[in-house]
Amino acid sequence: MRLVDDRERRARLAVRHGLHPDHRASDPVTAAEAVVCLHATEAATVHLAVGARTTGIAPVDVERSLYEDRSLVKQLAMRRTLFAFPATCCRRRWGSRSLGSHRSNGGSSPVTPHGTASPRTATPRLDAAGGAVVSRLTGSAPLSARALREELPELSGAITVNEDKRYGGTFNLAPRVLTRLGAEGRITRGANAGHWRLSKPAWALLPDWLGEIVTPLALDEAYAQLVRRWLSQFGPGTLEDVQWWLGATKGATRAALAAVGAVEVALERDRTGWVLPDDLDPVADVSPWAALLPTLDPTTMGWKHREAYLDPAHRELLFDSFGNGGSTARWDGRIVGASGPGRRRRRLRGRVPRHRPRWRREVRPRPRGAATDRLARRGADHQCLQLAADEGRATPLSRRSADGSRRPAAVAGGCHPRPAHWVDERANP
Repeated sequence: MRLVDDRERRARLAVRHGLHPDHRASDPVTAAEAVVCLHATEAATVHLAVGARTTGIAPVDVERSLYEDRSLVKQLAMRRTLFAFPATCCRRRWGSRSLGSHRSNGGSSPVTPHGTASPRTATPRLDAAGGAVVSRLTGSAPLSARALREELPELSGAITVNEDKRYGGTFNLAPRVLTRLGAEGRITRGANAGHWRLSKPAWALLPDWLGEIVTPLALDEAYAQLVRRWLSQFGPGTLEDVQWWLGATKGATRAALAAVGAVEVALERDRTGWVLPDDLDPVADVSPWAALLPTLDPTTMGWKHREAYLDPAHRELLFDSFGNGGSTARWDGRIVGASGPGRRRRRLRGRVPRHRPRWRREVRPRPRGAATDRLARRGADHQCLQLAADEGRATPLSRRSADGSRRPAAVAGGCHPRPAHWVDERANP
């Protein structure tokens, strides 16, 4: 069995994810295809993830792809997470609502309308509200959630969800209904009314937005196509990596790997990974490179096991208990820095782990001028650091630094406004 070591895995992601300066994507759609789809839970992540993989692409170009060309479409998908998919992916792979996590609806779990006694009335109420939304949007221009609430009495009120869970509670009905319809592939987010860092979408019927009826695939076929795309861009990965990204059962993941003819390879730490049968050839090393990646970047979020690019001792500083990752700085594929909001909202505090001697031997002798200059220009162009401070998801690292408790095993590095300072201070403490 061929060994694919960590060094080769980092070289693969440098090339295939468009992060190396010699392998940039040409446009926002190509950037999304390089990582299958872009995380869109944080509105700014889509623009910054594209900016990290392209040259000369501004936020207005991403907006054009999302709302004018409609070549990128935001939709709830794996793990009930919002992604921006290439439109061709939506058209070809919308399988039995599979991208929406098996009809990820608001009534499949115990849901009780607020103020009622019987949970059996929840699903009919959600169905009625969803039907009202679809009827209102039929033949209409996209409408905001506020406009829909004002026009449709069916969206008024609240529901209580999973009271015995930490994520449960009483919530307004309208967001739950819109989320359910989005997960089912009936509606989608249209034009955004706010700044590109904010999420204020208008809602439209998916066929109207795409200009055609979406023909679903069978669930197993949809899974197989997604797994094939994931392996082509992220492989090799373990069974657990694929299952985590796909949000499926282990049995469904095994079936999808078998359907695409995936081949086993050996990974470091005595793990077994999977690649496509035509992807067994070794990948050559690439020249040194640096990158700043935003919160929830697809490269950061692509695997469950992250030891190939992150020291396990630093995982708790970057990822929360749900596996959501914050903004990162990378050198040759490794995560060498993390960031989060400090005490002042508009000031970013950079925290860089103290690295082992091996890391210092590898990096310090290398001339870093060209790579760090490119990093500085790209960070300034796309406002990476300001965005992380203003709109970034709170991570364990940012929460610790903000309240002053349990100072992490990291040193502060000046990183604003020039990202190059982040790398310089890391390499020359």
